[in-house]
Amino acid sequence: MQERLIVFDTTLRDGEQSPGASMTTEEKIRIARQLEKMHVDVIEAGFPAASPGDFDAVQAIARQVQESKICGLARANESDVAQAAAAVAPASAPRIHTFIATSPIHMQDKLRMAPDQVLERAVAAVKQARNSTDDVEFSPEDAGRSEEDFLCRVIEAVIKAGASTINIPDTVGYTMPSQFGELIARLISRVPNSDQAVFSVHCHNDLGVAVANSLAAVQSGARQVECTVNGLGERAGNASLEEIVMAIRTRQDVFTCDTGIDSTQILPASRLVSNITGFPVQPNKAIVGANAFAHEAGIHQDGVIKRRETYEIMRAEDVGWSANRIVLGKHSGRAAVKERLAALGIEFETEEDLNRTFGHFKELADKKHEVFDEDLQALVTERATEQLNERLQFVAMKFVSQTGEMPAATVTLRVDGVEESATSTGDGVVDASFQAVDGVFPTDNTLLLYSVNAITAGSDSQGEVSVRLQSGGRIVNGQGADTDIVMASVKAYINALNKLELPPRRFHPQSEGTV
Repeated sequence: MQERLIVFDTTLRDGEQSPGASMTTEEKIRIARQLEKMHVDVIEAGFPAASPGDFDAVQAIARQVQESKICGLARANESDVAQAAAAVAPASAPRIHTFIATSPIHMQDKLRMAPDQVLERAVAAVKQARNSTDDVEFSPEDAGRSEEDFLCRVIEAVIKAGASTINIPDTVGYTMPSQFGELIARLISRVPNSDQAVFSVHCHNDLGVAVANSLAAVQSGARQVECTVNGLGERAGNASLEEIVMAIRTRQDVFTCDTGIDSTQILPASRLVSNITGFPVQPNKAIVGANAFAHEAGIHQDGVIKRRETYEIMRAEDVGWSANRIVLGKHSGRAAVKERLAALGIEFETEEDLNRTFGHFKELADKKHEVFDEDLQALVTERATEQLNERLQFVAMKFVSQTGEMPAATVTLRVDGVEESATSTGDGVVDASFQAVDGVFPTDNTLLLYSVNAITAGSDSQGEVSVRLQSGGRIVNGQGADTDIVMASVKAYINALNKLELPPRRFHPQSEGTV
């Protein structure tokens, strides 16, 4: 009988640690529902001790998601574990994931703790978590750089204390696939009670080998992989869910296990996460990139026409690319729009919310001939964002750009309910527009990133703009979408400014010197 590989998705926790990728509770719930629809086994919904907002988001997901296990992260201390336990308590299948660093550099320079103190803290945290749930996961942070003998001691002790999943993180993406695979095999072999726990891996992509390391670990006996949609994550990101799932499914001649993932939901999940976080997917990204199943070379085209398998090792339909879609337009009715939104996992609490969204859909349909799924996702995300953006609201703008003349823009905003306007010039119309916004609402920020992405094909496509700002040590992302790229840019800039005006929502789980 084929073994089951558990998919542990940490998009909502580790993925959210990407600079500027913080999500609202409502956005997290939308993603969690899509992950549930994709049959993800375990959803790490957040780090409850990070902030009241994180606690509320984890608890809300625990109440609403029934088919997937809901996990909360906790450092190895009493307060964190207690908050994680309370946050995941409403879940039909709750899990607590606790961790502490075990590498010499982390213990000495970050924790300032002796190895025996770390061991004692790990065991205490697992025992405390077991008082709340039978499903406890433990991670020795920076396992890839930990001393193996000490790692074995810790793993044996926490399994004895009640941990049923042992996660081995390559926290800094340092190990190579052969090393990591061999490490997993040795740990399973050396730890006397290893048969009492599922071994898991959590790989980062600093050297571009997160997926390779994860696959090597699976071949060596790991039966849970921790990953994120689109490989989202801090620094260079995490192991990519879609790449791991499809590598294992495509190469069943190499792997003796498979996941329970509904792969047709991979592309919708990818687009939803990209849309909400404002992190676009590169065109040549495996599985979910726009060019993943595109063929331009004549030889390739000829081969695919004659037999698909000549140049395609997967079917595009299997990951959601060729699913039948209703293409909506300005003549589409409320029922069709509601049905399509429901198919995308978007539901409305009140009829008023639906009516408001339908009105915005009609406005968009007047601007472009066809409205696609991606347009609907962007529209819903933008409306949800506007409900949070309480200080600054876009009202109107006009701009002038012609050869030989300095571009100029006038922007009107509603600031705390009062309309104000400013005019400015710049190196281009986007620069002029941003300076006009600054004229209305002066702030001290640095523009770190400006990215433009076409949501769909065609010259009438909506442009999706991502703006990343830094101010006072905080980094936020702003998103905006419109058929007018300058308008989309201003919306993204305003969205980011509004986020800077909100109080910080969370802190990094490894930000403090001791845990």
